[in-house]
Amino acid sequence: MKKLIALVLALTLCLGAASALAADYVIGTDNPFVPFEWIDADGNLVGIDIELMEAIAADQGFTVEWQPVGWDSAIAGCQAGQFDAMIAGASIKQERIDNGWHFSDGYYNAGQSMAVAADSAIASLDDMAGKMAVAKIGTESAAYADELSATYGFTVTKVEDDATMYQYVLGGQADAVFNDTPILNANITNGVALKVVEGTANAGADYGFAIFTAPGEDLSDAQQALMDKFNAGLANVKANGTYDAILAKYLN
Repeated sequence: MKKLIALVLALTLCLGAASALAADYVIGTDNPFVPFEWIDADGNLVGIDIELMEAIAADQGFTVEWQPVGWDSAIAGCQAGQFDAMIAGASIKQERIDNGWHFSDGYYNAGQSMAVAADSAIASLDDMAGKMAVAKIGTESAAYADELSATYGFTVTKVEDDATMYQYVLGGQADAVFNDTPILNANITNGVALKVVEGTANAGADYGFAIFTAPGEDLSDAQQALMDKFNAGLANVKANGTYDAILAKYLN
């Protein structure tokens, strides 16, 4: 009997320890999307989105399990109910809201631009006639490239990740790349041999933390609670200087 009680107690303690280790929320993110999220040389998930989310979680008293699965997979994970939300430099756009996405208060404003190889002779959108651009599937940058392509006479091909996108230009498979301006600038600073073409930037939009429901449905009580925590935490980390410190760390 004593052995049985001891076994039950041990199992209870193990289950309690496992429960204590479980995160409150599973959050999907892109990878790589420098400087907002990527896995560094030491295998750590780093970037603005990561540190900002962790700061908000600490401020609001919850924990996060990260799923750095890439843009498309983060979207799919939210839509399938595998992730509670995503933070991945997602621009707040009405089309996305109409399709079931609910966004937090904006946490960073970013526009899109076109970049070319550092030694390219392309100096404006007019020079893109008859050429090809590359962009990442499902992004605001891809939508911007599509919007401009008819006016300036170039074609757009879509790929799944940033690394492939840049390699298309560096390898000569594409003449230009469209991406969020701060992402282009960060990669150029980190040694990617590209240059942003002046005059190609748009007005941009805010990035938001995103939760998915069926189109037209309101957030559940649990989802609304998470959204409220994010917004409250964002306001607090902006007020206490943490937000500015995170941006300075990755953008300077």
